[in-house]
Amino acid sequence: MLIELTLRNLALIEQAQLTLGTGFHVITGETGAGKSLLLDALALCVGGRTDGGLIRHGSTSAEVVAEFDVRALPLVQAWLTEQAYDDDDGRILLRRQLSQQGNSVRSKAWLNGTPISLNELKTLGSLLVNIHSQHAQHSLLRPQFVLEWLDSAAGLQTQAHAVRQAFGTYEHLKQQAERHAQDDKLRQQQLALLNNQLADVEPLLALDYAALEAEYDELSNLDELMQQAALAVGLLDNDSDTPDAMQALSRAIKICEPQSSVSAVYAECVEQLYHAQSLVEQVAVSLRDYAEGQSLDPERLAQLDEQLATFHRLARKYHTAPNELLTLAQAWQSELDALNAMPTPEALAEQIASAYDDYLTLANALDAERQAHAPALSRELVKRLQTLALPNVQAEFAFSPITPQRDGISHVELLFSANVGMPMQPLHKIASGGELSRLALAMQVIEAQRQSCHQNTTDNSTGLPAKQLLVFDEVDVGISGGTAQVVGELLRELGQDQQILAITHQAQVAAQAHQHILVYKTQHDQAQSHLEYLTGEAQVQELARMSGGVQITDTTLEHARSLLASRH
Repeated sequence: MLIELTLRNLALIEQAQLTLGTGFHVITGETGAGKSLLLDALALCVGGRTDGGLIRHGSTSAEVVAEFDVRALPLVQAWLTEQAYDDDDGRILLRRQLSQQGNSVRSKAWLNGTPISLNELKTLGSLLVNIHSQHAQHSLLRPQFVLEWLDSAAGLQTQAHAVRQAFGTYEHLKQQAERHAQDDKLRQQQLALLNNQLADVEPLLALDYAALEAEYDELSNLDELMQQAALAVGLLDNDSDTPDAMQALSRAIKICEPQSSVSAVYAECVEQLYHAQSLVEQVAVSLRDYAEGQSLDPERLAQLDEQLATFHRLARKYHTAPNELLTLAQAWQSELDALNAMPTPEALAEQIASAYDDYLTLANALDAERQAHAPALSRELVKRLQTLALPNVQAEFAFSPITPQRDGISHVELLFSANVGMPMQPLHKIASGGELSRLALAMQVIEAQRQSCHQNTTDNSTGLPAKQLLVFDEVDVGISGGTAQVVGELLRELGQDQQILAITHQAQVAAQAHQHILVYKTQHDQAQSHLEYLTGEAQVQELARMSGGVQITDTTLEHARSLLASRH
């Protein structure tokens, strides 16, 4: 339930506060006084679109704050818990701020002081408020409206969404199959090319180019390497009278070792000399083994030469360096794996058939649900229209099979007749403007009531309406006289267990309200809209103005009083 709506610097309103209780509330006033600003402000607070024109002239920002009591709205409480928002003991405060920045408008929103995204605000807002546009009657003539209304009123929106998703999956797979069919020849060519390239380099896949090149260089220069090893051994340890490194190290040790007892430096040097002697001895052994143990292997050299030649040939063929050839082969293999992983036409056909079966299962179930709910909805619609001065009205839903599509397997029309003896036909063929406006109102009321029943359950412990706030913008478009009286009585009746807010130009509707709010405008330094809560004689005066125009007479005043007296 909306408790309070506060507006600051919003168009004609500098500062205003709308306080609501339970029941049916009406907003009245002269054309242009700013009535719709209240609904615009409420829409902003529940995720509506921003508009720079809403910021009051001379101000750089505007703000709207809405306080709701959600103790009797279990879906709202569940959403708050799921999103980890605190409900502050059953009350929430929504704040929306617009600020002008150059030629653009920036919007920020908060829930109980915590920033909230626009998408979150829209979701929460849809659970709190149900706003019906003054142009709803024009929507009746849209081809999809009847189906959308049927799903909404019957609580089938989740199923309808699942059907649309299933059909989308089916269509996507069909398009994928068509693309694959067009590209399959190219795919086969690419597969053949990659397989040939990999077969080309397959003999090299287990080889290491750098290791082969190093081994080839060593074998090619083996004679020279063995000679140099023998030379080096002679310098290090030649087992003859020719001076060598080992002999020099031995003499150095003999000179230094006696001094090690009196000098730490000598002691450390002796230790290092022994270590050097050991290293030189190891190097000499390794070089001697190399010089004496190597033998030329012409067959291995020829094999290395052939392998390296293959590396160079394929590197030139595929425009890469020899040492990058195996990396290139890995890339080819990855591309080949990806192409092989693509579904075959046969596999795609199976997926398409399965997706179509899934869609048909869902679509058939949805169609059965729609046809099951349609009779009760049409009866409820007729009952509502009969109270709106259409005593001979007939209405029913007509289902006709169609080629399966995203919305289902049946075309759904609402057939209508307002006159005795006249056959029912689609709305766009026979309904007048007045009939459409009454039909739109009846459908909005039914939808709002049923949505609330789908979404919430009554919580008797709070004494609050356990339904969304229901908002009607220009509820009386196209009606007058006795019909307006019936509309007012209907809204007052609904207000017994649902909070309702409506803008009206009909005195008969306004007189039925539990609370009457007047919006009026003053013209001083800058035009400004104000709110006034009407009771007693002030309400009589406003109802008389609405009934009789500029000149308020005793007759119009008496009529206004009679309207108030007719309330139940």
